[in-house]
Amino acid sequence: MTSFTDLGLDADLVARLKTAGITDPTPIQAQAIPPAMKGRDVIGLAQTGTGKTAAFGLPLIAALTAAPERPAAGAARSLILAPTRELAAQIADALKPLCEGARLRTQVVTGGASINAQSHRLARGADILVATPGRLIDLMDRRALHLTDTRFLVLDEADQMLDLGFIHALRKIAARLPDQRQTMLFSATMPKQMAELAKDFLTDPVRVEVAPPGTAVDRIRQSVHFVERADKTERLIDLLDAHRAERAIVFGRTKHGSEKLAKQLMNAGFAVAAIHGNKSQGQRNRAIEGFKGGQVRVLVATDVAARGIDIPDVKHVYNYDLPNVPENYVHRIGRTARAGADGAAIAFCTPDEMGELVAIEKAMGTSIPVASGARFAPAKPEPKARPSRPPRRSRPRRPSKGSARQAA
Repeated sequence: MTSFTDLGLDADLVARLKTAGITDPTPIQAQAIPPAMKGRDVIGLAQTGTGKTAAFGLPLIAALTAAPERPAAGAARSLILAPTRELAAQIADALKPLCEGARLRTQVVTGGASINAQSHRLARGADILVATPGRLIDLMDRRALHLTDTRFLVLDEADQMLDLGFIHALRKIAARLPDQRQTMLFSATMPKQMAELAKDFLTDPVRVEVAPPGTAVDRIRQSVHFVERADKTERLIDLLDAHRAERAIVFGRTKHGSEKLAKQLMNAGFAVAAIHGNKSQGQRNRAIEGFKGGQVRVLVATDVAARGIDIPDVKHVYNYDLPNVPENYVHRIGRTARAGADGAAIAFCTPDEMGELVAIEKAMGTSIPVASGARFAPAKPEPKARPSRPPRRSRPRRPSKGSARQAA
């Protein structure tokens, strides 16, 4: 079996991994770390929950440790971009224990927090800067941060950054970075637009892939319930009631709908919290901490948090609303069965969501087992209305020769 030492990591970093409870590399780590340690650009494709953070974090820490220079004021020696605040915080939390003893300063800058406080902290510089694209550009526009010293760039969950409309922000950031740098791009899927983005950001990259993009983790038990929309909430409460002591994440489609559902579950006696775009960063942080600590057992979330929650013992993920983007289904259910554990992903499908279900199953290349109900007939497209023709003009009748003579 391959060890972290075999991958080229030094003894101190391997010891810190053992302290963190990480002893054996995952497949994505085993494939991505060696070329990254050699300074190659890397594209890493793997299912969510397979250890991608360490796959880019370990060679990054090793490279920064090998060149022990201090960052200049307002500078970042390395930059990790993430699509959401939750994921940025998760990455920083995972890397900080691995940096202990290496004298590497890690900073996080995201929206929803004081930009003045972030500017003040960046005055000391950062060895590792984890950021969301929008807040990073705000800080650069304020001249609180420059990227001229940045020699390492990581794009984590790059496909979701494209889904969230960050393509222009990413190009603006790339224009501020040195041409001489090492770039690593990690994702669960590789849509066409991201392949085009990779051509602009990476040079002769090594591509590593440990599972076909879009496939779900094998340890997840998937099922779907076919229900009428009016029966969704009652069915969800019945299923949650069977495992009140276990953590569950429930995904909704809209902010308003998720907030309403959280209140309904609270009225049903569940310890529940909600995170979505209308919540402040403080409220979202408290909800996540309560969920981690066990005070909250059910977390209702929109896709804004689909890739920012890394809690090993989430046993159940519910797709209360099916996502519009098929790939998001895989990202959602990847919140369970993490760190080698098993998990269950339960979906609800109403008659008007059959199109979403068909798209999800097509993307995964498999059918989701039916737990209850029967598949609805796919919604038929509305017949196209035939364009109405303008009324025909009546042509004036040409007088006959005889009548013309008579008129003369």
